[in-house]
Amino acid sequence: MTKIVNHWIGGKTAEGASGTYGPVTNPATGEVTTKVAFASVEEVDAAVAAAKEAFRTWGQSSLAQRTSILFKFRALLDAHRDEIAELITAEHGKVHSDALGEVARGLEIVDLACGINVQLKGELSTQVASRVDVASIRQPLGVVAGITPFNFPAMVPMWMFPLAIACGNTFVLKPSEKDPSASVRLAELLAEAGLPEGVFNVVHGDKVAVDRLLEHPDVKAVSFVGSTPIARYIHTTASAGGKRVQALGGAKNHMLVLPDADLDAAADAAVSAAYGSAGERCMAISAVVAVGAIGDELVEKIRERAEKIKIGPGDDPASEMGPLITATHRDKVASYVAGAADEGAEVVLDGTGYTVDGHENGHWIGISLLDKVPTTAKAYQDEIFGPVLCVLRADTYEEALDIVNASPYGNGTAIFTRDGGAARRFQLEVEAGMVGVNVPIPVPVGYHSFGGWKDSLFGDHHIYGNDGTHFYTRGKVVTTRWPDPADAPSGVDLGFPRNH
Repeated sequence: MTKIVNHWIGGKTAEGASGTYGPVTNPATGEVTTKVAFASVEEVDAAVAAAKEAFRTWGQSSLAQRTSILFKFRALLDAHRDEIAELITAEHGKVHSDALGEVARGLEIVDLACGINVQLKGELSTQVASRVDVASIRQPLGVVAGITPFNFPAMVPMWMFPLAIACGNTFVLKPSEKDPSASVRLAELLAEAGLPEGVFNVVHGDKVAVDRLLEHPDVKAVSFVGSTPIARYIHTTASAGGKRVQALGGAKNHMLVLPDADLDAAADAAVSAAYGSAGERCMAISAVVAVGAIGDELVEKIRERAEKIKIGPGDDPASEMGPLITATHRDKVASYVAGAADEGAEVVLDGTGYTVDGHENGHWIGISLLDKVPTTAKAYQDEIFGPVLCVLRADTYEEALDIVNASPYGNGTAIFTRDGGAARRFQLEVEAGMVGVNVPIPVPVGYHSFGGWKDSLFGDHHIYGNDGTHFYTRGKVVTTRWPDPADAPSGVDLGFPRNH
């Protein structure tokens, strides 16, 4: 019997009522294993209504109550991390160790939320005028929504909801319909931890569900991670409705390798960052810029390592890279490699046409490596989101920097060098939100915020860290004066209050 994934509304499973379902496949076999219910406008409204009702009490709850529940959730999440990783592998296709790493990075934000007390501290100034004090406090927004992508079905939701609910908000999650099971399991664990009904809700679906969340008057803020065109749409639509928005878009992350770099370390890093999780991550390195005369040697070292990667089902412990999420996406990724030579690139490794014995119907693609890629090639200009690495050549640091800064994306970047002065200059001059120095994937730890520049971010706030807390709260300033019992009434004074 085909598994059915339903919504989670008001603290319990809500069977899909729209009659519309989407298929969920096992990418390693191509087999449809699950049906996911697609929410109607009415079902989205029910989730928002449950969240709005829950906010009446949750928004007034104590910090001690919120963090106590989050500590219990963290313990349950830790105990069930293998189970959640298995759900991710079955629907996304990534290898089990990679799925476990995703859960671990999500746990970092739960850790941060458990200590939200410190981040929510206000400020107080006493005696700003005679017997006048001024206090600044932060309060929750109300109902907030998260719209998350397929590539990290557990981690990206955990970039959002732990902080949101720790700040006193209630949450409606619309996860990717391609791998929805992990989000429902997280909801079940939150309920087991004691989270009140309606504080966390999950609705599945397509554009119908997304658009209703964007336009719903009771949704006060929207968090999104996905492609740049959709991020721009989310930001434009939700902002027009007066909502607060953080919309993280796509990327084309560059890694500069200077002539003095340790080329073995650089090659290891390039292969790991380009082909890990089959390249389906917004922080993947998809363009290496080789500076000076090291290009040929670096490409050869990358090729030697890439050819040894073991590709297979994610539940096989021997596999280092799994399949892509869908056959359609696999074919699109392959098209960039097929057209690369005609656009002037040198195809060093061609992973198209790759299959795995016994899993011939899986969404397989092998490793592709393109060298001497011109900046006019589609393989360079587009976010491929697959295991394709482009190598560009530059004669100087300045030329390499110009290549990076000319890109419309500004998510993450890295430089590999032994020269501290060059690294310092790069981190100040590069136009990107996250920079790695001899670190290929500079994803910040939970207490620093994640986010890019340019077409990689729409909105004023990065995600998690201090920016996350500020996004999910709004400031209020309270000015107070209490009369001294010995004071006599002073009468009416229409002038400005005296500060001295």
